[in-house]
Order: sequence, then structure tokens, then C-alpha cells
Amino acid sequence: MRARIYRPARTATQSGSARSHAWVLDFATAAARGIDPLMGWTSSGDTQTQVRLRFETREAAEDYARAHGIEADVIEPQSRRPNIRPLGYGDNFATGRRVAWTH
Repeated sequence: MRARIYRPARTATQSGSARSHAWVLDFATAAARGIDPLMGWTSSGDTQTQVRLRFETREAAEDYARAHGIEADVIEPQSRRPNIRPLGYGDNFATGRRVAWTH
């Protein structure tokens, strides 16, 4: 049974970094998906792909995988530089604003 351990990136619709600090252990698919002949839905007999475990740290996820005999590949996250603008949207509503409202 193979798995991967990673820290999920934020989704494209998020501006914050909520739910991207925990580490996730996902299992790889062991069986191919098939098409149901009656309804046309895709299905699989592999229920391990439905399991997603969350951990606070990478070490906790690795310890869990090691204790349960799971071969896991660790994927290191790519770091982002912070996007801090000196005069961003929030400064339009600052209480100490010295410039007149333009719109």
C-alpha cells in the first residue's frame, strides 16, 4: 500500500492560507476505475482512496505511516513569498486616512 504525505496548497479562490498548514496522508489508487454499464458512473472497489488523514506535523504523519507499515513518499511544499502591498485595499477604510475619498 503506497501513500503520499504532503501539505496542501491553498485553492485558487482563497486569499488566505487557512486549511493549508496541516499535513495530509493520501493513499494511492490500487485498482483502476471502471464504468458502471447501467448508469455510466465511474466506480472502483478500492476504498483506501477515500481515506484522507490530517496531521499537525510532517513527523507525525511519517510516524503514523511507519507504525502501520505504509510506504509513503513525502512531497515538500513550495514556499510562497508574502504578498504585502504598502497601500492595499484595507487602507481605503483606515481611520487615519489623510487623502480624500476619490470614488
